[in-house]
Amino acid sequence: MCIAVFMWEAHPVYPFLLFLNRDEYHSSPTTLLGVSRPTEPLGWWEGGEILGGRDGEAGGTWLAFSRDGRLAFITNVRELQSIPRAKSRGHLPVRFLQISTSPCEALQDWKGQLKLVPSFFNCQSKDYMGSCLGELLGSKKKPIEFAEEVVKEANEYNGFNLILIDLCSKSMVYVTNRPKENGNFVTEVSPGIHVLSNASLNSPWPKAQRLGHSFKEVLARYGEDELPLKETVAELLMDRTKDDSSMLPGIFPPEVEYHLSSIYIDVSRPQGRYGTRNQSALSVKSNGEVCFHERYLEKDLWKEQTVTYQIEMAK
Repeated sequence: MCIAVFMWEAHPVYPFLLFLNRDEYHSSPTTLLGVSRPTEPLGWWEGGEILGGRDGEAGGTWLAFSRDGRLAFITNVRELQSIPRAKSRGHLPVRFLQISTSPCEALQDWKGQLKLVPSFFNCQSKDYMGSCLGELLGSKKKPIEFAEEVVKEANEYNGFNLILIDLCSKSMVYVTNRPKENGNFVTEVSPGIHVLSNASLNSPWPKAQRLGHSFKEVLARYGEDELPLKETVAELLMDRTKDDSSMLPGIFPPEVEYHLSSIYIDVSRPQGRYGTRNQSALSVKSNGEVCFHERYLEKDLWKEQTVTYQIEMAK
């Protein structure tokens, strides 16, 4: 389970800014029932196109960014019942970020076609030639297109909330397979501040409202200046405040809900130690500078790293 607060197209410095906690069972030789989830920290994946952490068991991710300005993150929906042998939700962000054909492979294929068809460049339609090249170089679905594709297979997954972003086209959508009554599976996300927990987007859960309020206080303090990411992670994501029993969602037993009601979680359960294992801050500036900062727990020690790189922003 995770919680995230993010700002979208509502700041002069940051078109996008995100702070996220990932909660999971801790890896331990004494963890019971096989619920331990090994996790790989932030890093570039094979091929160097995707940056993010990785679920060492299923191979998916909870948050990742691509070199071409696409981003996806996911949270589970809190529910009592689960689907046996359901598909891994962590693969949904990966599918959105992956390209069907790498540019190098596509150019090699195109080169082969030119040998077979020497008259290719004599084609009178430059538009046709361009479209062929575009297909060969691989195409990615727009966030709304991918979201609609996911909805078709929504019943194959346990409950999830998924945010899909394309910074180059300034497009963000929210997709869930557990919409509110008469709600939509897919929603365009409006500019502003949003909180995503283990309920719906901008849920009234106290911990979600508390995180949103704290984020607004930080933004007000710095005004139009840049935020110090590391310090903001500590201020927003280490909050251990728990809610009164009368304010709990009431999905799990009260004692479980109580321990899950804080933004930062650390609790011993019959299945093993459960809590916040990764904390992420991700900023994208108007000039295309991406800064991805992560704190992660490794053998009871907090470690951290930061990766920066550049993307092309829409004009």
